[in-house]
Amino acid sequence: MKTPAADRTTDALHPVRAGLLRAAQADAEALLARAEREAAARFDQAQAEARAILEDARRQGEADGADAARDLLVRARREARSRTLAARREPYEELRREATERVRELRRADGYASVRERLEQRARVLLGAGAEVTEHADGGVVAQVPGRRVDLSLTALADRALDGMGAEVRSLWEP
Repeated sequence: MKTPAADRTTDALHPVRAGLLRAAQADAEALLARAEREAAARFDQAQAEARAILEDARRQGEADGADAARDLLVRARREARSRTLAARREPYEELRREATERVRELRRADGYASVRERLEQRARVLLGAGAEVTEHADGGVVAQVPGRRVDLSLTALADRALDGMGAEVRSLWEP
């Protein structure tokens, strides 16, 4: 059995205990509210950082994609240019071969001796009377003096004639 003094002590401490409980509960609620605010702030900060990371990644992806597209376009343009030049070169080379063959046929023509003589005279005009002039294997002549040489072979003359035509020749196969 309890003693009446203990009952009175318990009754007297009841308001103190209730006050301590209220204070502890208020502290706990304040601590919980502060923790919830901090958690919400950290969550908001994490979301903002995630959005910033995603935005940076999107911008970087767009930049990388633009760079890749630009590189692809440059390569495609180079390839197209290369193919265009190759397509133009083929008929030009065929024309050059045809012209070379035709001009070489001059060696078998009746007037070749006269052509060769004029080429030799031209070589001497260009290099002087002391130039050493020799027959070229493809027809025409080659002349030289120390430090200088002139190629008046039939092949070289055909090449120069085509080169001299410039844009006129290209107009044969360009649109």
